[in-house]
Amino acid sequence: MKSAYELALEKLEAEDPIKTPALSEKQKRELEKTEKEYKAKIAERELFLKNTLRETIAKEGNGPEAEQIRQQIIDERARLEAEKEAKKEAIRQSL
Repeated sequence: MKSAYELALEKLEAEDPIKTPALSEKQKRELEKTEKEYKAKIAERELFLKNTLRETIAKEGNGPEAEQIRQQIIDERARLEAEKEAKKEAIRQSL
């Protein structure tokens, strides 16, 4: 018996006029490697910035600096996520 998820996937595949080509094993390995690489980069950057944030908050009267670091954390994550997705898309397009 198929799950609702499998049935939904089958329905989407049937409706998809453009079939996406299957990925090769090499592409799958590269995608997995890229995912792990960027997960580590994001964690490393967030750890550094969160430590900086803690130090800034420990000092009194640094509200604007702390907010700037919080925004930097958000911006860095978004930048690295976009970079990761672009790299993964390039891998998917390589045949």
